[in-house]
Amino acid sequence: MSVDTSEIKASMKAILEAESRAVAAIPVSDAYAYAIALIVERVHRRGGKLVCSGMGKAGQIAMNIATTFSSTGTPAVYLHPSEAQHGDLGILRPDDLLLLISNSGKTTEIVQLIELANGLHGSLPVIVITGNTASPLAALADVVLHTGGAPEVCPLGLTPTTSTTMMTVIGDVLVVNTMRIIGFTREQYARRHHGGYLGAAARNSSEK
Repeated sequence: MSVDTSEIKASMKAILEAESRAVAAIPVSDAYAYAIALIVERVHRRGGKLVCSGMGKAGQIAMNIATTFSSTGTPAVYLHPSEAQHGDLGILRPDDLLLLISNSGKTTEIVQLIELANGLHGSLPVIVITGNTASPLAALADVVLHTGGAPEVCPLGLTPTTSTTMMTVIGDVLVVNTMRIIGFTREQYARRHHGGYLGAAARNSSEK
């Protein structure tokens, strides 16, 4: 099968432009300050942790956000919403908070996770990243971070593509601002990264 180079280049340019517009159109609101304040209060003042969850592709983004938070001084874990219904819910503690991701805001397992968490520890704070502010999930959230709801660049309009980019960017906003507020340093970063290039770079910088 032959591939038309010019067609691929044109498609790539269109995708980059579409996703760039979508990133630029993410609504900037006070909700981010509220979300970060919740993270700092629950994790850094009360000693809880950030519990991230999502299904499918959104779950992979939630896992990435959790590991990035953990590596930058904010303890976080990924909780699979289906496994939560089979015992993994026990990872939750009273001072934790939830960061739930669903583009549609209708994902059954995620909506049920809030109900299950509340049944275990009362009302845990919930931050939601979604493309649908009128969804059942958004209605249950303490803070809603809207992706902007841009259409997927997938030619079918179905595969999570643009939406997962938005989710990742929003996660970066939360991580970077939390780092800034807690005063996370290169030395602290180095303590969490023993191996690899980033660990070596952080250690060399902190030793100067």
